Amino acid sequence: MTALINQKDLDFLLYQVFSAEQLTQLERYQEHDKATFDSILDTARGIAADYFAPHNAKGDAQEPHFDGTQVHTIAEVKQAWQQFAQAGLLCAQHDYDQGGMQLPTLINMAANAYFMSANPATVAYSFLTAAAANLIQAFGTEQQKQTFVPSMFNGRFSGTMAMTEPNVGSSLGDLTTKAIPQADGSYKIKGQKMFISGGDQDITENIVHLVLARIQDAPQGVKGISLFIVPKFLTNEDGTLGERNDVKLAGLLHKMGYRGTTSTVLNFGENNQCLGYLIGEAGQGLKYMFKMMNEARVGVGLGAAMIGYRGYLESLEYARNRPQGRLANEKNSDSKPVNIIEHSDVKRMLLAQKAYVEGALALCLFAARLIDEHQAGGSEDSAILLDLITPVVKSFPSAYGPKANDLAIQVLGGAGYTRDYPVEQYYRDNRLNPIHEGTFGIQSLDLLGRKLWQHNGKGLNLLMQRINTTLEQIQHPTILDLSSKFCKHLATVQSTTQKLGQALMQGQTSEALANSALYLDMMAKVIISWLWLDMANKAQQQFGQSELVEDQQFLAGKLQAARYFIRWELPEIEHQAKLLSEFDDTCLSMHSDWF
Repeated sequence: MTALINQKDLDFLLYQVFSAEQLTQLERYQEHDKATFDSILDTARGIAADYFAPHNAKGDAQEPHFDGTQVHTIAEVKQAWQQFAQAGLLCAQHDYDQGGMQLPTLINMAANAYFMSANPATVAYSFLTAAAANLIQAFGTEQQKQTFVPSMFNGRFSGTMAMTEPNVGSSLGDLTTKAIPQADGSYKIKGQKMFISGGDQDITENIVHLVLARIQDAPQGVKGISLFIVPKFLTNEDGTLGERNDVKLAGLLHKMGYRGTTSTVLNFGENNQCLGYLIGEAGQGLKYMFKMMNEARVGVGLGAAMIGYRGYLESLEYARNRPQGRLANEKNSDSKPVNIIEHSDVKRMLLAQKAYVEGALALCLFAARLIDEHQAGGSEDSAILLDLITPVVKSFPSAYGPKANDLAIQVLGGAGYTRDYPVEQYYRDNRLNPIHEGTFGIQSLDLLGRKLWQHNGKGLNLLMQRINTTLEQIQHPTILDLSSKFCKHLATVQSTTQKLGQALMQGQTSEALANSALYLDMMAKVIISWLWLDMANKAQQQFGQSELVEDQQFLAGKLQAARYFIRWELPEIEHQAKLLSEFDDTCLSMHSDWF
């Protein structure tokens, strides 16, 4: 079976690029060391390989079905869930006294990368549950925590986020689900939600839905939205189950990919008996939900990176073993065909995949490092920087992961288009990621319209400080050549950002934001190029430290991928910057009647 991750790559990122061992100097992580980190990663790799990867294709072919009474998933999904929960991975980041491991986010995300590579659809239940439990732990009452969180951490209960409605997609301020106060402090919930991942299944005893709703007589818009715990089964204070709540499955949605995760339409309060429990203060629901949404956005980025990564590894293995054709300078028709990895255009497709997916994984791990710096290290600057780049962390892997999967299919040619090989499933699975948790366009408006200017632009200044630190460390002529190219394009981004900021200050909102998707892609390419520059510099520094040929080949591959991204991909921002700086209105001025 193809490896889930190149182990050298993950070790390089964790211990050379992001200095995971330094985290053990923080009080929260001081009982850990590299040995404990590696042990946890080994456990995750083993469970992912043994219990998740083997049924990835089966879960796609035999998607969950609803018999009118109950949802049925294949047996392997529940087995995988139990293994994940029993290993303590649902609460790995939480305190020891809560049954957790106090694991750094950086290591936890690296562990999660194995599962996302092995079977993103099955592990989605686990990730949603962990995120929902984290939200209740952060904002719930003590009683809510005691009632729900332990059973979510040990795998008895799962969790979901229920936001989207049939007529209200990303515009959550228009939602119509109602919450009617009751004398005992609970609320009766009434409404319909759709696209609820994990909204019903047969793998856990209970499902804890986190539901956005508007309390009766609350104002319209986002300020009127509150957040509620709505369990599938009413739950006693000791975690035991009561009667069935009035939450009904209206139906399962049948998806292009990611089929192993149920996608549901749920009716709350068909019989006016759906009980929910307010989390925190009324009217603060969207603020609370953003904790789960931001966690999910980073998770979506990781998933997109790893599905792309798995496709890259599959196409790399195929290319190394598939003989076909001869090199352009070979004139002898009797000569042996070469493996297709020797053809320049196949190298191009593999190199692009490598640059996209390894860069995307580095981006996600960088975000994880920032979370640790903030939550365990107390750095507010790291929190500000994380907030700035979250749209990029979600969007770059989601845009370029599927591009990598598309190239993987192309490397396999006709074989890649058949179900005999897994790369077609990877593409279908990954195509969801540009859509959910905020589309590329929505993330771009968030970045250019809001995130850049928060804290008087401090986030961008902090990013520039990190970039400048990398640039100051570069001494080798090979890397200096790449850094000079990078700096030229970085200057373009800085001048473009300044021009767009001035336009926004002058009230030219529509013009400045019309091409925000270009800006997000431009910013993403700069951040990924910086990460590649840092990886290339560290790879160059490691040359000569090992005489093993495979180590030197690995490091040479890092250098070449950095060259590819900075020489081939980064220059595209010059055209994007021109369109942005000139406030090109080709799209904005198009009339609906002209289509």
